[in-house]
Amino acid sequence: MAVSFLGREVSDLCLGKPPLRPLLLSESATVAEALAALKSSEDSFISVWNNNKDQEGGGGCVGKVCMVDVVCYLCKEESLLSPSEALKAPVSHVLSKEPGLVMHLQPSSSLLEAIDLILQGAQNLVVPILPTKRSGISRRKQLQHQKASTINSHNGREFCWLTQEDVIRFLLGSIGIFTPLPALSIDALGIISSDVLAIDYYSPAFSAVGAISKSLTQQTSVAVVDSDGTFIGEISPFNLACCDETVAAAIATLSAGDLMAYIDCGGPPEDLVRVVQARLKEKNLEKMLQEFTILSPFGSDTSLSSSSSSDEESPKRAAARPGRHKRSYSYSTRMVRKAEAVVCHPKSSLIAVMIQAIAHRVNYLWVIEDDCSLVGIVTFSNILKVFREHLETI
Repeated sequence: MAVSFLGREVSDLCLGKPPLRPLLLSESATVAEALAALKSSEDSFISVWNNNKDQEGGGGCVGKVCMVDVVCYLCKEESLLSPSEALKAPVSHVLSKEPGLVMHLQPSSSLLEAIDLILQGAQNLVVPILPTKRSGISRRKQLQHQKASTINSHNGREFCWLTQEDVIRFLLGSIGIFTPLPALSIDALGIISSDVLAIDYYSPAFSAVGAISKSLTQQTSVAVVDSDGTFIGEISPFNLACCDETVAAAIATLSAGDLMAYIDCGGPPEDLVRVVQARLKEKNLEKMLQEFTILSPFGSDTSLSSSSSSDEESPKRAAARPGRHKRSYSYSTRMVRKAEAVVCHPKSSLIAVMIQAIAHRVNYLWVIEDDCSLVGIVTFSNILKVFREHLETI
C-alpha cells in the first residue's frame, strides 16, 4: 500500500499552491530589484527565471533568492564598504552556485520521483499548475484571474513549487500505512547527524557568515554553543529572512550571542542598536552609517547615523509604521537562555519529530540531552531517506 501511495502524482500536492511570481534574470536585473521583490512578497523566497533559451537553464527557473542570500552578500568586505554599489550588482551575484537546488518536475511525476530529487539535493521542485475549468466563474473574476496570471506567469504558464515541508506534510496525512516506522525513535532509526554547523557564543558573528550561507543551502541552521558544548541557541536563516538587509550591519559588528538577541522576532533591543552604531564607526564603515537603517525594538526604522536625541522619538515613529518582523512565531519550545530553537530528544519518535517540525515551520530539529548538551540534528532530508529505504524492504 505504501508503494502505491508513493506512486501518487505530484499534482495532488500542488492543489491550492499559489503561483510563483518570477523575477526574470537578465543583464539589467540587480540585487536591489531582488531585494524589492522580496520585500513586496509574502513568501520568504522569490524564484529567478531565465528567458534566454541559448544559455544554460534558459527558459526556466534557474534558482531562488531570499533575504539571507542578500545579507550574506552584503556582509562581504567590499559590500560593507559600499552597500549602495553592492545593491547595483547583477542578481546572479547572490544566486547560490550549488547545482540542483531548484529542479523542474512535471505534474504527472510520482511522489517517489519527487522524494528522489530531494534526496539528490533539490530544495524546491518547480511544477506547472494545471489549468482548471472556470465555467462557473463570473466574467469579472475571470478578468481578475487573467490579470493575476499575467503577473505570476512565465511565458504564459503558471508554476508553483513544492518543498520538503510539502512532502513531509503529505506523508504525515497517511502515516499509518508506514507502520511501525513512525513509532520508532530517531536514535533507533539512526537519522541523527552529528555533522552540525556551530559557533561559540562569544565568537564574532561575522565569522559565521560562511556557515550561515551553508546552512541555507542545507536548509538547517547554525548552532550557538558554549565552551562545554552546551546548546544555547541558533542563528537561524528563518529568523534572518524575517529581517531586512540592514541586519548585515549587526552581523559585521556583534558577537554570535548578541546576534541571536538582535534577530529575535521582537526586534533588536535599543542597546544593541547603539552597540552596532558605535562599532560601525570604530570600523570606519561610515558609508554604512549613512546608507543603512536599523530596526528599532519597537519595529520602526531608526537611522544608524541618528543622534541619541532621535532615539527618544522612535516610539512615536514605531506607532506609525510596523517593522518587517511580521511572521508569527511559536514560543512553546523557547528554552535554554531564551534561545528560540526547536529541540527534541534522541528517544523522540519519528512521528513526534515530524509533527513538531511541521508545527514550527522548520526543516530540522536540534537533538539535545537532558543536560542541554548538543547531540546533533535531524532533518527532513534524513526523514525522507528513512521512508525511501523502508520502501525497499517491503
